[in-house]
This record gives sequence, C-alpha cells and structure tokens, in this order.
Amino acid sequence: MTTNETVPTADATNRAPVPAPAQRIVLPKLAPAYYRAMVATDEAARNGLDPVIVELVKLHASMINGCAYCIDLHSSDAIGQGEREHRLLSLPAWRETSWFTARERAALALTESVTLLTHGHVPDAVWAEAAEQFDETELAQLVALIATINAWNRIGVSTRMSPAAK
Repeated sequence: MTTNETVPTADATNRAPVPAPAQRIVLPKLAPAYYRAMVATDEAARNGLDPVIVELVKLHASMINGCAYCIDLHSSDAIGQGEREHRLLSLPAWRETSWFTARERAALALTESVTLLTHGHVPDAVWAEAAEQFDETELAQLVALIATINAWNRIGVSTRMSPAAK
C-alpha cells in the first residue's frame, strides 16, 4: 500500500488536472514491522468471510473515512470479485436501493456504526441485525475486518497515500 508519486486529478471544473497532495511518509519503509503486522491482521480479519462482503465493507468504510487510496483499491478489488459497478456507485445510498441482500445490509449497517462510533456507538438494533445474519464466528471476523479497514484508512488519510494514476 505505498506510493510516493503525485497523481494528477481533475479539478471541480474538469478543465485541468491538479496534483494530489504529496505523500507525507512511507509507512512500510519507516515502520516495516508495524506494516507487516497490519498486512497479517488484514489477512486474518477476512478469514471465512464472503469476499464480496469483505470488499463492500472495506469500500464503504473507506468512503465514510474519505480514504482515496483505499476507495480506489477496494473498488477495483470488488470488481475483480465480480461486483457490479452500479452497486459500488450506489454504496453511499445503500439503504435507498433494493440490490443489497439482507446479509450485505447488516454488514454495511455494522460498518457504519463501528466506523462512526461518535455518532451513537453501535446501537443494539444494528448489532442484533448483524447477529441475525452472521454466526458468532463470522460476526467476530466482521468486527475484526471493520476495525482493520478503519486502521488502514487512518494510515492512508494521515500519510496522504494517493492511488496510482490509471
């Protein structure tokens, strides 16, 4: 998850590219043991979960947290898992659509509650819905996954990691 390059992006008028802010530090280079531990944690967190739900959760948390690097990475990974573009584009408004399953909806609601802890913590109703859709082991993995992507988002945003130009 590293890049040091400045990536041109379009401004609001879409007339000229503007450079992305320069990356502040390269975590894998400066804290390699921590970075390796994060990679291992990420691999362990997704164990036993549906790969599509994994990418939806990672993408949704990344959208909430505004992590451009992770949004780019996980939208590409979701498409690689066979996810349809219209579902990814409507992810911020998932409650207003009919194309997410009950299981996906429970995972997305839990993702929001865990990601936005200062907005009322994790309400009992959100937890109960997730517990209805996932067995205890899956639910534990889902909590681990949400915690891990939130950690990655905080790394990406604070260090200003930028997605590579495509």
